[in-house]
Amino acid sequence: MKAKSFSGMACSVAGAIEAIVDRWGILILRDLMLGLNRYDQLQKSSGIPAQTLATRLKQLEAAGLIRKHRYQENPPRDEYRLTQKGGDLWPVLVALREWGDRWQAHGADGPPLDLVDRETGHPLALNLIDSVTGAPVGPEQATPRPGPGADDAMRFRLGLVD
Repeated sequence: MKAKSFSGMACSVAGAIEAIVDRWGILILRDLMLGLNRYDQLQKSSGIPAQTLATRLKQLEAAGLIRKHRYQENPPRDEYRLTQKGGDLWPVLVALREWGDRWQAHGADGPPLDLVDRETGHPLALNLIDSVTGAPVGPEQATPRPGPGADDAMRFRLGLVD
């Protein structure tokens, strides 16, 4: 049974989920961001079935998140690269990693992956910042409000309409 499409919903989260496709799509994007780019690497990393991988790659390409690049003509071989749109999902994956580490969703004795500054080696953390002042903003300071594209459903989610 095919899942219901979110494509008509005026919600940025729903639109992002629609573009990413599903949990396999997230893992493919993770692997591409870690530098894996060939079909066999992507399959080995996640254990994704071959037909599922082929389908998800086509869907991610159709969504504009990745592009196929021919690296060998005989026999024909392609690799996959993130587009700017796909690369812009980096903070989403970092947020999922941080949540998984905090709540030990990985089931390991410690975080499976550390994210550090290339020059200093210091650990990195994802944070919200005030776009004008550059000051860090905690969750208690962040407040949602309707944007210019908000519809009645979004206003309902925000408690502004019944």
